[in-house]
Parts: sequence; structure tokens; C-alpha cells
Amino acid sequence: MSSLFTKIVQGEIPSYKVAEDEHYYAFLDIAPLQKGHTLVVPKREEDYIFDLTDKELAGLMVFAKKVAKAIRECVPCKRVGVAVLGLDVPHAHIHLVPLKEGNELNFANPKKQYSKEEMEACAELIRRHFKN
Repeated sequence: MSSLFTKIVQGEIPSYKVAEDEHYYAFLDIAPLQKGHTLVVPKREEDYIFDLTDKELAGLMVFAKKVAKAIRECVPCKRVGVAVLGLDVPHAHIHLVPLKEGNELNFANPKKQYSKEEMEACAELIRRHFKN
């Protein structure tokens, strides 16, 4: 059975896509810690990030780096934090979270809520800054 993220990658479930290439897909988290909080996933479904092949893991990190650079260019922040949890959805993924103060990467923090229009505008802005 396909994971939620596989369904997003395949277009069965809508997402706020920010970047995509042949092997990886990045989209805004719908329960973000901060505006611009993005999830980066391999298109090939694999539950645990360290079960990816070395090539896939390296590619995922390089793709995430490009997405993080795009986020940093258009979302006001000092840095973009990186987290790998992978317990909620059985599909390897990386969280990229814009950081202003440093405590925004705490997943116990309340999640932010943005309108559909705000999410679409944020995704479009990151897309425009993404350089593949």
C-alpha cells in the first residue's frame, strides 16, 4: 500500500510543491512549525531514511540543500534547520524549517496555520528561487 507521501508524489493527493526532479520531491508541510517549513522526500518509497541506497541518500541531501537555499533566499530567517524524524509517515523524509531564533525546530511547538492562498504564495516564491 502506498504511503501518504507516495500518493502526494504521484499527484493522487494535492500538495504545495516547491521543487521536483527525477528522483526527489519537495512540498510545504501542511502543519508547519514556521512559514516555509518544507518536506523533502525520495520518489521511491522507502520507510527508513538509512535504508536508502548510498546514492539515494546522498542525492536526497544534495536536493534538500538546493531547496534550503531557495527557502533561505525568500523566507526571512537566519538559517534553515534540518530534522529527520520519520515516525509519522512510513516514507523517508527530511524537514527543512526556517529558523529565526533557534527554537523553531522543536516539534512540540504549536503548529502554525496559514490560508490556502498564503501556502500557495509561499510555495510559488520558493519555486521561483529553486535552482536545479
